[in-house]
Amino acid sequence: MSELFVVGISWRTAPVAVREKLAFREEELEDTLRAITRELPVAEALLVSTCNRVEVYGVARPDQDATAAVRAFLAGRRGLALASVAEHIYDHRGDGAIRHVFRVASALDSLVVGEAQILGQLKDAYAVAGAAGTSGPTLGRCLERAFGAAKRVRTETAIARGAANVSTVAVQLAHHVFGDLRGKSVLVVGAGKMSRLAARHLYTSGADRIVVTNRSLAKAEALADEIEGVARPWEDLEALLAASDVVISSTGAREAILTRPLFKKVMKARKRKPMVVVDIAVPRDADPEIGELDGVYLYDIDALERIVSTNLSEREKAAEHATKIVEHEVGQFEQWLRTQGVVPTIRALRDKLTAIGDAEIGKARDALARKDMTAAQQVELLQRTVQLVINKVLHTPTTALRAADPDAAAHMAAVVCELFDVTPVEGEGRDSASALAAGEVPPIIPMHPAPEEKSAP
Repeated sequence: MSELFVVGISWRTAPVAVREKLAFREEELEDTLRAITRELPVAEALLVSTCNRVEVYGVARPDQDATAAVRAFLAGRRGLALASVAEHIYDHRGDGAIRHVFRVASALDSLVVGEAQILGQLKDAYAVAGAAGTSGPTLGRCLERAFGAAKRVRTETAIARGAANVSTVAVQLAHHVFGDLRGKSVLVVGAGKMSRLAARHLYTSGADRIVVTNRSLAKAEALADEIEGVARPWEDLEALLAASDVVISSTGAREAILTRPLFKKVMKARKRKPMVVVDIAVPRDADPEIGELDGVYLYDIDALERIVSTNLSEREKAAEHATKIVEHEVGQFEQWLRTQGVVPTIRALRDKLTAIGDAEIGKARDALARKDMTAAQQVELLQRTVQLVINKVLHTPTTALRAADPDAAAHMAAVVCELFDVTPVEGEGRDSASALAAGEVPPIIPMHPAPEEKSAP
């Protein structure tokens, strides 16, 4: 029987220096998937490659172990010796693989529990596998049920509520003060990693106008291009602040650049209109005293991290409920998967019985076409047809029951009783059903009426 498996690495087992060596670019995925199913004992395959994981989800060919081959393939495809990365690669099979897929889809295996990106990444990977022709019925059903489990987790628990990183919290705080960011002016001070993350969140949150300023105008322009913003020279900082409703600051300055004297002038120019200042720099860019000025809502990195910590704590609590949902959904899929092993038997049995029935019905149809049959004879013909079908259906199993040794026969009889929901009656004589099971067929019913007996004179 074919077995589901997972082979890969993730943030749990490998540092980014290893993960990036095994990562695949989007344009490589289809060819890689086709190579997996063409060269390895793999019938179905999906490849997910993100910054936090590189994993192959697959279905092995019947009675074959694919995991060792996939391990070697992943390393070889990237030009690496397997020994150099073997300690970081894990594999799961059967129920363990199913559980892993469902947990990944539900963001229970993510670096940040409950993050939303992984579900979209899995759906994209599934679409690529479909385009490559490597996602078959078993893997497809597994992914679809995993997506359903993820939806339940997100709607029935609080696992995705509350921002889980500093940049997202910064944007949510701006939303808290202003409600909608549309129509608000945003200034990003600095063009480093934290500023870039915050700027992207602001951009996707609907901020209409984002201005970037940095001591290096070239870096400011590069970041502005990413978010459809505009870059302005550092020398215009005071004027830029005065025109901004939201300020995100993250520079490498050793001393505060957003000082109280500067902000007194800025707020005067703004006529005390509210301004949110989010300082995500270490050392801090903003003098804590500017938070005392009317209209200034100042949040530093400590305040943001406290909010993140609280949110993550709530997510961990929700993860307990989410795990129960996932386990239930995993059980449902495992039950479906177990039934697939008997589907060919069920189909063959149904086909055989249908053929027996069709043959006898064909014979009965010919007889019923005769115009000289009475209604009673037609009923008798139908009854006999049913009895003939039953007789032929039961012939092989009853012969096997009689031929088996006592222990085997008892076991087979118990299975028959369970499958057909019958209870044998001990000690009774054989009834007509028993006679049929024994291969006896009721006497043939005449098709023409017997001649009437002459009455005595």
